[in-house]
Amino acid sequence: MGYPAKLCGKLQFQVVASLAMFKLALFKATIAILVLLVAVLLVTAFAAELPSKKYLNLSAIKTMVAAAEAEAQRRHVEVTICIVDESGNLLFLEKGDSAPLNTIQWAQKKARHAAFYKSPSKDAAETVKKGSVEALAYPDFFPNQGGLPILLDGQILGGIAASGAKSEVDEAIAQVGLDALFKK
Repeated sequence: MGYPAKLCGKLQFQVVASLAMFKLALFKATIAILVLLVAVLLVTAFAAELPSKKYLNLSAIKTMVAAAEAEAQRRHVEVTICIVDESGNLLFLEKGDSAPLNTIQWAQKKARHAAFYKSPSKDAAETVKKGSVEALAYPDFFPNQGGLPILLDGQILGGIAASGAKSEVDEAIAQVGLDALFKK
């Protein structure tokens, strides 16, 4: 066997070895990609679905306020209108020009009660009238009619209240705001 044949055989062996290494590297890369793909699919399949939560956005607040203001004007009363979120955080507060200053606090208390207890503030007044005065010690419990919970599909979104007129009128104004939101 001559020198060129030895060189050719050695070269042929190197090409075959390089080809085998290339196939092995390609196989390893394919396996790595498959493992990565399976991992991504598993994470996606087992990822926790976050619940969707409804909330009061600015458009909803403006809708309720416009309707409540119009109802107060229709009834010729000056009131303070308050809207809070489900945690009692103030979202909107507007005092009528001649509404008494104390209505600023009272409207907030009525709205917070409605949001926290998922019931009209009138229910608190009824509770106290029935003799359950210990309820007055409950946080943000406010026994005065005029606050209503904002509920959607059983979920509390917040509370709306009016203060400054007779309690029944305050509640009616808040109710008109709710009705506008839910287009009743």
